[in-house]
Amino acid sequence: MKPPVRVTPPRAAVVWNGLIEEYRQWLPVTKATPVVTLMEGATPLIPAPRLSKWVGGGVSLYLKYEGLNPTGSFKDRGMTLAISKAKEEGAHAVVCASTGNTAASAAAYAARAGLACTILIPKGEVALGKLAQALMHGAKVLQIRGGFDEALTVVRELGRSYAVTIVNSTNPYRIEGQKTGSFEISDALGRAPAFHAIPVGNAGNITAYWKGYKEYRTAGKISALPRMLGFQAAGAAPIVEGRPVKAPRTIATAIRIGNPASWRGAEAAREESGGVIRAVTDAQILEAYRALARLEGVFCEPASAAGVAGVRTLAKAGYFRGVRDRTVACILTGHGLKDPNTAIEQFERILTADPTVDAVASVLKLTKR
Repeated sequence: MKPPVRVTPPRAAVVWNGLIEEYRQWLPVTKATPVVTLMEGATPLIPAPRLSKWVGGGVSLYLKYEGLNPTGSFKDRGMTLAISKAKEEGAHAVVCASTGNTAASAAAYAARAGLACTILIPKGEVALGKLAQALMHGAKVLQIRGGFDEALTVVRELGRSYAVTIVNSTNPYRIEGQKTGSFEISDALGRAPAFHAIPVGNAGNITAYWKGYKEYRTAGKISALPRMLGFQAAGAAPIVEGRPVKAPRTIATAIRIGNPASWRGAEAAREESGGVIRAVTDAQILEAYRALARLEGVFCEPASAAGVAGVRTLAKAGYFRGVRDRTVACILTGHGLKDPNTAIEQFERILTADPTVDAVASVLKLTKR
């Protein structure tokens, strides 16, 4: 098995200094910007040969494991910049709507910056790992009797009417920070992948990655662009269906969104790259979720597995047939410990035995030498 591909920093450094310092020339910052960082970024790009065989279609999968960011998700890429710019602009408080990962990231970076943070979440629909993070970092957490889309509507009005800065992906600095993931993939491979697979919820991430690839190509850092492959959960697939979904449902809570804020950006990424945005079922997501952990030792949250599940469905349909370069970068957006309950629910029971060698051997059905 090939070793993980580590990102080579774009300049010589003893330590990684966080996204803003490492990619400063690509970001809307100045010497006056107070950099708020938890040393996010530089996540590994992991070759996945066993998973590639499971997916089929002759693809060569690489896993961009964003769960290794400081708060366990890709949201840290955009949050370091959004909070830094909020601080620069004199903000004292930030607010966001969240299905969980934005909440955790906003709370952590706001704490780092000394800013007050308020988070609106859909009642009863946020995984406990993410909720625990937001609470531990001192954010005020309000549960809304409604879904994410209603929460975001309220947040937008708060931003217009009150002295708070919105740090959802409607904030353009979030997109600017998140685009650095495409820089890291390209730096690691020495080129862009032929295909880029990614879960689609609020659609800011697919928008950001496409922006980054285009900027790298314009600058001559890469010679070609990938096809963007976006995947929504079947019960929360507004872009696929061409209309908002009033009551989105899926086991993948991070992409349980019925009216994405960056809808147009996602469609532009699909059309400009010649890619697709498709839907995958919860059963397909969970199958990929288990395969990632068992075949490659990578534990991601369920929504992260949507990209792998989607690539597998495309491979089975012959999508990659006749394509010479089948390199696929799959973005794993969050760590599996974000949602431990879903992981545990995958198993019928945990075995139990008395504390003796004979009892343990009997339960495990071991044979003697």
